[in-house]
Amino acid sequence: MGVKERRERERIETRDKILDAARDLFITQGYDGVSMRQVADRIEYSATAIYEYFDDKQALFHELCQQDFARLAAVFQNHSMAADPLQRLRLIGQTYIDFGLRYPNHYRLMFMTPHPTAEADECQCETKGNPEVDAYAFLKQTVQQAIGGGTFGEEFQDAELVSQTLWAAVHGVISLEIAEHGDQWVEWRPIEKRAQAMLDAVLRGMLKEK
Repeated sequence: MGVKERRERERIETRDKILDAARDLFITQGYDGVSMRQVADRIEYSATAIYEYFDDKQALFHELCQQDFARLAAVFQNHSMAADPLQRLRLIGQTYIDFGLRYPNHYRLMFMTPHPTAEADECQCETKGNPEVDAYAFLKQTVQQAIGGGTFGEEFQDAELVSQTLWAAVHGVISLEIAEHGDQWVEWRPIEKRAQAMLDAVLRGMLKEK
């Protein structure tokens, strides 16, 4: 490996260290409670060195947000999805849960940490509404197909409402597992069983009566 290649690799590794440290701090301290100096201190760098990679805290947070949502989109793209909309909704829910459990810190930052107002709007602006790269758009598209096929009852014909209800139910399972992991106060059933029971109950409750 030449000098140029080694320097580029070192630069990428340093950038990743900055992002990982910043993610942990944003989760524990909140956006307003984090400074660039704190990020630098976490990885034992100077604040000046951090600014060589990111202009400011907003740029750092934005990059984290973009990377994490891209990771979620990639997970969906790499999974085979059923042709039947109802089965696909079940797979979407399970894939989303798997993502949250596999990448808990990414999930915390994306969905359990308050975002600055401007960042909340900009975070997915480049991909918003595209089912191929926007997980929510993919969920809503599948819900619309299920509604169009007569799968859901009359009270469940609003694709936005159904999508947000499903999302909230799945989020509840993930966030509770992440937040209460290791808590012995409750006799927790295995997360796989809890996730399956939730998906069964919610989807079954929306089906059109035969």
